[in-house]
Amino acid sequence: MKNPEISVVMSVYNGARYLRKAVESILLQEGVDFEFIIINDGSTDETGGILEDYRVKDHRIRIINQENQGLTKALILGCREARGEFIARQDSDDLSMKGRLLKLAEMLRNDSSLSFVSSWGEVIGPEDEPLLLYKRPENPDMATHQLLYESTGPPGHGSVMFRRSSYDKVGGYRPQFYYAQDSDLWLRMGMIGKISYYQEVLYQYRISEESISGGLHYAKIPYANLIDELHAARLAGEREEPILAKAPSLEEVKKNSSNSSSFSEDMTLYFIGKCLYERHDRRAVKYLSKCIKMNPLKLKAWAFLLASYLKNFKKQQAG
Repeated sequence: MKNPEISVVMSVYNGARYLRKAVESILLQEGVDFEFIIINDGSTDETGGILEDYRVKDHRIRIINQENQGLTKALILGCREARGEFIARQDSDDLSMKGRLLKLAEMLRNDSSLSFVSSWGEVIGPEDEPLLLYKRPENPDMATHQLLYESTGPPGHGSVMFRRSSYDKVGGYRPQFYYAQDSDLWLRMGMIGKISYYQEVLYQYRISEESISGGLHYAKIPYANLIDELHAARLAGEREEPILAKAPSLEEVKKNSSNSSSFSEDMTLYFIGKCLYERHDRRAVKYLSKCIKMNPLKLKAWAFLLASYLKNFKKQQAG
């Protein structure tokens, strides 16, 4: 059979809550030939049944089941199985906008200097609440400089599409990175080619208490520090191996995740509530209240909660 131009790679672990929306946002893409590789990373919820329902209905879906090994190893497997010239990422709780695959593929087709592409991204909350908009520059040289020297890369792991050849050339995702595997890969691909951004929101990525970008944020910090050290070594022409050997073990990762999860969760709830407050969204009250319930000493949350009540009261009086 003829290989598809694009392979969409997604991993999911106990992601039933948002899985249908994520899958359908890919299946509704038009104008491109693609396969959809989904790694079921040892899920114990309804994920397996949901995926099987979609696989039966749509021949473009390929499901690979494995014991739980974490996102990085799942993506390594998915990218190894990919048959497309381009590989697009999608996370199991995120949403791709209409036309995303076509628009990103056209960018790669039209400019051979690009290793990978992305777009503007919008952060959404647990119930699809719009929180923040991240824009990136149009000029590839400026965008690549920001990536390599200003720590500003794609807005969301799943927002990216890259050349399979660029991925292979830099060695792909590295298993040493249980978290922040995307930042490590983007910096290495930025050394052999450019990045460019489509000047529209084509991807919405979700932040919630249980997401890596939310509740597990603090578990990423040791990896982020290691990535900075590795990048500095590459720029200086030094060897990476001694630095890579310092990557935390899986046991350390689990311990750090457990120790920081509750603190991260209340910070995530505060962040969501604050964003909604700044957008004059009454739903801020719900998240700020949940934050305070977890951490009654969170004074900033109390301040924004009071301000939210006052703002809502004034609206009611004006109405």
